[in-house]
Order: sequence, then structure tokens, then C-alpha cells
Amino acid sequence: MQRKIMDYFVEWKASPYRKPLILQGARQVGKTYSVLEFGRKHYDNVAYFNFETSPRLAETFAENIEPDYLIPILSRLANQTIVKERTLIFLDEVQLCERALTSLKYFCELAPEYHIIVAGSLLGVAVNREQFSFPVGKVDIKTLYPMDMEEFLLACGEHELVDKIKGCFAENTPLPAALHEAALQYYRQYLVIGGMPDCVKKFLETKNYILVRHTQAMTLASYLND
Repeated sequence: MQRKIMDYFVEWKASPYRKPLILQGARQVGKTYSVLEFGRKHYDNVAYFNFETSPRLAETFAENIEPDYLIPILSRLANQTIVKERTLIFLDEVQLCERALTSLKYFCELAPEYHIIVAGSLLGVAVNREQFSFPVGKVDIKTLYPMDMEEFLLACGEHELVDKIKGCFAENTPLPAALHEAALQYYRQYLVIGGMPDCVKKFLETKNYILVRHTQAMTLASYLND
């Protein structure tokens, strides 16, 4: 599914003032998918690390957080070469390793030629500030939210309708009645389905509102447990 945050990622990659990027947001909004898709399209390779599925990964950061020490070890763990400017380093579920967050300061200061994105949920409450300092001023921060109405329309394959709505908005002209009714129908669906990518995906595959409602309930229960 097309996410508008891809445009931000492309600008971040090209910026001469690029810093390590922290992508934050609630669980299940599409952080991992978006970063991996961006890396696949715009880099030679992606070195992906997940602190949730590889808990021993945190031991590497506990030993040393300087880039010169980390890069060779991360290359070995990922079983691929990490090349400056051409490899995207992606650290997922970073809230489980506060030292990894701290290491971003040193990537910014000592190795800015490496492109690194970290993603995590609940970063505001996961970091123990008595022991670790947030890398203030040394990172870029972006929040990914659930899919908005435009992204929902794009997922439904309504690219022409999106362009027409934008055109009418820019020209301050009304949308033709038939298109207006079609857009309203999608809007009503969006109010029920919401913007969680998993819900949108299941609706497009099945058109089953009961399944969508169950998925929403499971996501809410997971939030409360988390």
C-alpha cells in the first residue's frame, strides 16, 4: 500500500543535513513495512535488525556504541556488507535497547555517511532517563500515523479520484455530483474501517466488515496489554 511518508524518506535521504532518523508511532501503523519498502527501492541493500526477535543483539550495543566498533559486527550479523551511502541500516523495536538510541548521537557525530533509521513504539515511556540520555539535536524525528483518507483511496485503486479531488480543491471548483457521491461512499467506509493498514488490507481482500471489526478489537486489546 502506498504511504505518503515515502516522500519524506526520499527527502531525508537526499538532504545534506541528514541525521539518523527516529521513526516513531503506535504499533501496527506500518513503520516496519514503510522503512523496508523504502530501503528496497532506494538502496542497494538493507541491513535489518529487530531487537524483539533478536534479544542478544542488545549485547552488542552494551559492549560499545561507537560506529567503528558496531559496523563490522552488524555487517556480520546481517550477513551482508554495510556500505556508506548505499546501505540502509534499520534498527526495529529500538525501545527495547536504550543503548541503541544513545548510539545515534555517535553515528551523527562520527559517521554521518551511514544512513540509519530506527523505529519504535512507546519511546516516550520506554527510555529510562536516569540511565540514558536521549540524543537531543543529533537525530531527525518523524511520526507515522495510521492511513489517512487519501492513502485509503489510493489503496482502493482510486488514483484518478484523488487527482480530481486535489484539482477541484486547487481550483476552488465543486466536484462533479457523481464523483462526489463516490467519494462520500469511500468516506463512509473509511469511518468504519479506519486507517490501520491491516484493517484496510483485510477489507480490500474480503469486504467483510465483521472481520475488520474483529481486527480492530484485537489491535485495541493489544494496545491495552502493551
